[in-house]
Amino acid sequence: MSRRPPRPQQPAEAAAAPVSDGDPCPCGLPASYAACCGALHRGTARAADPEQLMRSRFSAFAVRNDAYLLRSWHSTTRPPRIEFDPELRWERLEILATTGGGVFHTEGTVEFRAYCVDRGRAGHLHERSRFVREDGAWVYRDGEATG
Repeated sequence: MSRRPPRPQQPAEAAAAPVSDGDPCPCGLPASYAACCGALHRGTARAADPEQLMRSRFSAFAVRNDAYLLRSWHSTTRPPRIEFDPELRWERLEILATTGGGVFHTEGTVEFRAYCVDRGRAGHLHERSRFVREDGAWVYRDGEATG
């Protein structure tokens, strides 16, 4: 998840405030932010597979955690910095498909749809992201918008 979504599609409500540790995790799993993606963001846990990394990166976009996004980006494709658009709010993640990413794999993909509100209008990003292991940890390499 690396780029701005296509043009918004329909009007929507304003996005919710940033999450606190006790709030539901933005990634959509039934756990608190602290027990789910917050642990990865704090560095007290590592993603076990590409899907978990994708979920944690979506959550990092939702809570605007640029340090985690940069840390979880492959060294050869990592941008020098991340600038968040104050009028763009990521709200929901839908995982559509995964490949690879097992214990013995070095690569994996995650196809997802990430829903947002951009300047008061609903939109989404549909992407197939590629993940690889770098120094033993799963990292985001790149992605291709699919529609």
